[in-house]
Amino acid sequence: MSLVRFYPLSDVNSIHRQMNRLFDELGHNWEQVTTLNNIPVELFDDGENLVVRAVIPSINKEDVDISATRQTLKIAGEYRQQEENKVHNYYLSEFNYGKFERTINLPMAIKNTEVKAEYTDGILTLTLPKVEEVKNKMVKVNLS
Repeated sequence: MSLVRFYPLSDVNSIHRQMNRLFDELGHNWEQVTTLNNIPVELFDDGENLVVRAVIPSINKEDVDISATRQTLKIAGEYRQQEENKVHNYYLSEFNYGKFERTINLPMAIKNTEVKAEYTDGILTLTLPKVEEVKNKMVKVNLS
């Protein structure tokens, strides 16, 4: 008769390793998804225009792509890691690198051919002129 050793936790350890591997894979993909749309924006109406301000610090103007239709605005770009930083072994980095994209549905139609952009101190300011029919124009009405 031979003795067979019984390890009741061996199956539990195997499941534990598989769950850790699964959560590592999900966690990696989750971080990628959450960093895509995380640029904070504000949208307001100054009377003649819609104004959009977006916080995108430490980015080159060449790495930002802005496109507009009459009803939507898209801001896309990429945070690039500097070449001298790639050789270091980091213990902690909370910087986001990679591509980002934010699409904003506008509350009214704009003249997308006349959008003006300005980038100062990490703040992107876009001036979006409203189309004439949505402006609140005052018209003199004659009383007959």
